[in-house]
Amino acid sequence: MPASAISEQTIQSHTPMMQQYLRIKAEHADMLLFYRMGDFYELFYDDAKRAAELLDISLTKRGASNGEPIPMAGVPYHAAENYLARLVNKGESVAICEQIGDPATSKGPVERQVVRILTPGTITDESLLNDRQLNLLVAINPLKQGYAIAVLELSSGRFWLTEAQSEEQLAAELQRLQPAEMLYPEGMDIASLPLANTRTCRRAVWEFDVATALQLLTRQFSTQHLQGFGLADNDPVISAAGAVLHYVQETQRAALPHIQSILREPPQDAIIIDAATRRNLELQQSLSQRDTHLSAVLDETVSAMGSRNFQRWLQRPIRNQQVLEARYDAIDALSQNECWYDVQQLLKQFADIERIVARISLRSARPRDFARLRDSLTLIDSVKELCHDDALQQLNKQIDRFDSLQQLLNQAIIENPPMLIRDGGVIAAGYDDELDELRTLATGASDYLQQLESRERERTGIATLKVGYNKVHGYFIEVSRNASGDIPADYQRRQTLKNTERYIIPELKQHEEKVLTAQARSLAREKWLYDALFDQCLPQLNALQQTASALSELDTLAAFAKLAQQQNYCRPQLLPQTNQLQLTQARHPVIERLSDDPFIANDIVLSPQRQMLMITGPNMGGKSTYMRQAALIVILAHMGCYVPAEAAQIGQFDRIFTRIGAADDIASGRSTFMVEMTETANILHNASKQSLVLMDEIGRGTSTYDGLSLAWAVAEQLAQKTQCLTLFATHYFELTELAEQLPATVNVHVEAQQHNDDIVFLHRVSEGAASQSFGLQVAKLAGVPGNVIAAAKQKLQQLEHESRVQPSLPLTQPQQPTEPVVNEQLQKLQQQLEMLELEQVTPKQALDLLYEWKKALD
Repeated sequence: MPASAISEQTIQSHTPMMQQYLRIKAEHADMLLFYRMGDFYELFYDDAKRAAELLDISLTKRGASNGEPIPMAGVPYHAAENYLARLVNKGESVAICEQIGDPATSKGPVERQVVRILTPGTITDESLLNDRQLNLLVAINPLKQGYAIAVLELSSGRFWLTEAQSEEQLAAELQRLQPAEMLYPEGMDIASLPLANTRTCRRAVWEFDVATALQLLTRQFSTQHLQGFGLADNDPVISAAGAVLHYVQETQRAALPHIQSILREPPQDAIIIDAATRRNLELQQSLSQRDTHLSAVLDETVSAMGSRNFQRWLQRPIRNQQVLEARYDAIDALSQNECWYDVQQLLKQFADIERIVARISLRSARPRDFARLRDSLTLIDSVKELCHDDALQQLNKQIDRFDSLQQLLNQAIIENPPMLIRDGGVIAAGYDDELDELRTLATGASDYLQQLESRERERTGIATLKVGYNKVHGYFIEVSRNASGDIPADYQRRQTLKNTERYIIPELKQHEEKVLTAQARSLAREKWLYDALFDQCLPQLNALQQTASALSELDTLAAFAKLAQQQNYCRPQLLPQTNQLQLTQARHPVIERLSDDPFIANDIVLSPQRQMLMITGPNMGGKSTYMRQAALIVILAHMGCYVPAEAAQIGQFDRIFTRIGAADDIASGRSTFMVEMTETANILHNASKQSLVLMDEIGRGTSTYDGLSLAWAVAEQLAQKTQCLTLFATHYFELTELAEQLPATVNVHVEAQQHNDDIVFLHRVSEGAASQSFGLQVAKLAGVPGNVIAAAKQKLQQLEHESRVQPSLPLTQPQQPTEPVVNEQLQKLQQQLEMLELEQVTPKQALDLLYEWKKALD
């Protein structure tokens, strides 16, 4: 039976401690409860069974309930972080229940309460997070039209709002954000959303109330309204923000001073990339499950902050030309004299200031966080000196100096502090006089002990007498067994050893009590001083956040400058108010880095006069690469990065669509063709004149004539009605006729050469349609058996002959019935003759064939 389902009557039958556990568990029924008992966190009932399974720990028993033993499992307190990390990575939420009462003064069970709740979207602990990945908490709320979306990165304090006009746009946003956790109101259906790696949490509808949200947000930001953040007080989009803030306050049980503002990100300010396009372009995940996606290959940042900023820019390529040009200018400045190298050498020494600041604000920072922050602050002047160029002045202004904070941490924290404050030894000597005095007393005042030892030797006449200490028995006076008869009357035996006796005297006992009291007071004083550091840092949080943000951007821009110089990238020319894409000698940014062979660059020209490129050529020839590199270059340019080309002129784009690849969606019961048509429908409904569309092999999942007809109609729609810039790859040679009928459609092909039955891919793209598809040659390269290739070749010859004898008419003309051109019997004889391999026919077989044919004709 779950602990949360146990009745109050049954609870009363348990021991007082288990009664306490069951009542706390009832308040946190949907999560694992780590219940502190001494040096262990214990779990009971179903929690114990689940934890034992997830963590591979022993499942034991404790006591009984209704005659049944209570399942129990536990983890050591000092090693809890490793177990918590594993649980959070598996999508579990954990309530941490600590002892807050004093065991010495407690009557009955020590008072306990849940001090923190760990969920996948609200963790800030260094050991629980991937330092180079964003960890986002998202809330979505259906509106009358569309959806409100609020996003919080608790580990940095970044908080923003956006919207989705449709479920398709909502799915695209979730695919872009890849949240660790998502909140949604009761009654909302989320079954169709892409949430495979996201923990979902259903919340009460009132948490998404606009009035409640306004109250929470204004209280958090200490404002009377939200107009300073560009939000109306009755804006329905803030409903999602209120749900996020309420949830974080509930789980953290602490103030959130590092959440100081909220930003609105209108969807139209960025290039919209839907879920299928992100997947097909392999921006942050590879289709092959290997680290060959764009992010893994191009992320040259040297700090965790910089890497996360790279992910943010990649997730949301912006359309603001002024901001993009400023980034290009910064890359130019960092490229001079390889300034980027010096910047990266400095930045790789910085700690993760962004996340340290969050932990300080939540009062969960550890001693080493303060030490790493202190050491990082000493590097700031060197960074600012490197940012002297005019193009870097804006970043330079955002990077603040923290002389007083640096001085405070230098004085307060020892050079290499321990991981935890609980055992002391963190606060530096000389920082606090009272602590220094207590430490001197707590260490035993060695001068006093030496003086006591000298006096007692003189008083007793025992030259070998020693004063000592150990943790078990405390202070003692030790004399040899032989000399024990000469001890004074005030000596009280404390311990007998093999050859010695140990004693205590009133004076030493009094000193011991002072020392032990001083140790406790010293540790308490040190913890008080440590807690005070959090308060002393609070006024600096905003400036620290701005500095961390500027350093992360500087790291990303330095990485872009490195790419520009080492990979020969060019500065793109942005052309607003135009509908074109002109790339000279463009390259695929990932394939050229991973391939051992030289990459063959190609021009890509799309304009109002060349709106659609109909791309033909062999499989494996490079059609998909050619298409993808166009989209990736547009994305890189709108991140603010230089691009892999000799020259690039890029017009205004609102969205990028792709229909590439084929796979069944078994979970949803959709076939390959259904997936293909669903993605095609999305493009046809949502693409505009400013969109870039990549279409690959439309119509291949059904019969030839169905597929050809669909591909023809889709191409006509995109070219004539939508008028977007389109790269359309196909094996249907019939589609090349569109270039003759539509003035803005142009045929291009990927070149290949055939020698005998072998094929050589040239990877060059030239004007005009391909002459053949080389399907059999590619099949041979793939290892298809020779007899199958031979049979296919014979069948191909037969089909080609039938096509010549009775050709199909163009799709654009109504098909008329055709008269047979030859007698049916003669046609069969002609086919047999064409398939006959004369060098393999014996004279006897040839004579038999002649008799057979003569008989058939008669």
